[in-house]
Amino acid sequence: MTATNGVSKAPGCIPAPNPGQTFWQQDGNIEFSDYRSTETLPEQTDILIIGAGYAGTSTAYHLLAEGTKNSITILEARGVCSGATGRNGGHLRPDLYGHIPTYIERAGLEAAVEIAEFEIAHVPAMKKFIREQGIDCDFNLCRSIDVWCNEQSAQNAKTVYGQMVAHGLSYMEDVVFYTGKEAEGISGVKGAKACASYTAASMSPYKFIIHLTKLILASEQVNLQTHTPAVSILPDPSGGYTVDTSRGKIHADTIIHANNAYVSGLLPEYEKNIIPCKGIACHIAVPDGTKAPLLNNSYINRTEDNTLSYLIGRNDGGIVVGGAAAKFKPFKYQWYNNVDDSILIDAAKDYYNDYMQRTYHGWDNSGAAVRQIWSGVMGYSYDSHPHIGSVPNKPGQYINAGFNGHGMPVIWLSAKGLAKMIAHGAPFEKCGIPRLFQTSQLRIDRAQNGTEGKGDILGTASFGATKQ
Repeated sequence: MTATNGVSKAPGCIPAPNPGQTFWQQDGNIEFSDYRSTETLPEQTDILIIGAGYAGTSTAYHLLAEGTKNSITILEARGVCSGATGRNGGHLRPDLYGHIPTYIERAGLEAAVEIAEFEIAHVPAMKKFIREQGIDCDFNLCRSIDVWCNEQSAQNAKTVYGQMVAHGLSYMEDVVFYTGKEAEGISGVKGAKACASYTAASMSPYKFIIHLTKLILASEQVNLQTHTPAVSILPDPSGGYTVDTSRGKIHADTIIHANNAYVSGLLPEYEKNIIPCKGIACHIAVPDGTKAPLLNNSYINRTEDNTLSYLIGRNDGGIVVGGAAAKFKPFKYQWYNNVDDSILIDAAKDYYNDYMQRTYHGWDNSGAAVRQIWSGVMGYSYDSHPHIGSVPNKPGQYINAGFNGHGMPVIWLSAKGLAKMIAHGAPFEKCGIPRLFQTSQLRIDRAQNGTEGKGDILGTASFGATKQ
């Protein structure tokens, strides 16, 4: 990756051209996969958004909701929602305690609780928006069940739970913790040693983004250009920036980098801050004509060897489950700094065969099998926090990226806050985003120098997990 003569350019960090298809797109009616509002690329736009996934479309929506009169152009290297958002597990699950103890140690209780409460707020906020807009995206309010099948991990989890309760946090009133045989009975997971339960949700991320895309395209201010990767950004002597794409140049006064794992392609200073990392997810179903056992919760399951999976049950009886990072983590070349989501991770591609039979009571004779499996590329940040806000030393450029495989309960309100900054010039502190999410030169330097605050890429805390 290079940055010479003021040019930001790194053509190697762009999405692979032919991603594998996911369950969310199974009906074959992949809307906006090849869509352009105008036949030719606009020569100029007030605001340019790079990326048409959850972060990009949400930011565009909130900019319009904030009343901006500026023109908005969205560039997408492939089709709408073809990246991590359209390839995740559909798990809208806040992290109430997983990484929060680590954040308390790093930055204090108040800053850590900001993150937990921010994520919790996403569930009612998105429920309300989806209801008001009449969005058909399979939204389901549920209990999320954390499960530990390793005795030592279960004991550690109980200790951390006790520590979190001792802080007197009101949101912990929603958490119920079980141990022993009660845990197996409550969770339905074979060999469960402990489990915890709290409010979460599940949904089809793809359906949500497609509907959101229709909403923003109803405005004449928005121009969407798919299959148009941005390859370089150059400051314009007269103001703003000239962005070179695969289909020509466009001038923009403001640029929003919402391309998550690929952000260092145009912001090379983030090369060590946000690393592209692959993961896997799959769809499991029972044979046609048979009925699946009831599974109306969502889950984070940890096996006896501490392999973690995140899982949602769907209204049609199907299952979407992913994770298994412990199985492929040693094979770094297969997933780390790898942007090819057309290829499965070989070390874990067979892990979910017979998963439901191995894991849940009542599924032994269900015939459940993997119907579709896919990979996705997530953006993991060095210190486990997203980077949101004004890009240091680049006036008019903003970032909304680095979600650590945990964007579902973070992006919607982050985009709302970022829109306030851009539309009204509001300071970061007045935009409702956790302070630890603010991008800064200090955070950039820490990653580049390999100093304090390092996150555990594809790792998990002792109590909870930050997976979608």
